[in-house]
Amino acid sequence: MSETGGVREVKSAARTVELLELLAARGDRPARLQELADELEVPRSSMYALLQTLISRGWVRTDVTGSLYGIGIHALLTGTSYLDSDPRVRLVRPYLDEASQALGETIHMARLDGRDVAYLATRESHEYLRTISRVGRRLPAHVGALGKALLAERPDGDLPEGPYRALTPNTRTSREALAADLAGVRARGWSIDREEGVLGIVGFGFALRYDTPAQDAISCSVPVARLSAAHEERIVAVMRETRAKIEARAPGGGGGSVHWRS
Repeated sequence: MSETGGVREVKSAARTVELLELLAARGDRPARLQELADELEVPRSSMYALLQTLISRGWVRTDVTGSLYGIGIHALLTGTSYLDSDPRVRLVRPYLDEASQALGETIHMARLDGRDVAYLATRESHEYLRTISRVGRRLPAHVGALGKALLAERPDGDLPEGPYRALTPNTRTSREALAADLAGVRARGWSIDREEGVLGIVGFGFALRYDTPAQDAISCSVPVARLSAAHEERIVAVMRETRAKIEARAPGGGGGSVHWRS
């Protein structure tokens, strides 16, 4: 049994979290009982009992036949509470609006979570609207502007061994190639994702250095068809100014605010 901070992990709690994370990762692909039992390597009877408990509390939902399972509405309510209670997200949101209006492009905020970034806020461009919101979704840190901006705040020794998963033909899949890219990020002060995460989209990422090392970043995403040299120069200027404004107003050590461990 693993330990955290000298306290033994509670097996039943760990299994519950693993189940919820598995269902969340499947998105719109509901799972059957046996699939979940096999994936988490637990007896079918134990998995069934756990699912029924979570269904009764709204954390898991099932279809009319009772044979398919997906994440429940209480996961959304808890996630919304996280966003509403986070002082960094509250601080950044107005500046995302301001940058989006100035540039006419989509602006994101995300936080590093292990080897991924989790999207916390998005302001969509009126020119390029996604059908699915990014908020609450995850992306491998090595493929996007947000993740690379944050990885560049850390030593290359922290990078995992490759090969890394490719999302497009432009994704850097080797440790060496990613490290070389991150050296450029440090020299410039911001990251660039040229169709590495999504074909047809270029991203510019800026770490928010109110934490050391930075945990949050903002980015601007632009369709390749609209990206000229002049527009790229303006994006960098506006986003650098936006970062400076956010960092200048970031919560300090006083004021009674809670400072959470990541």
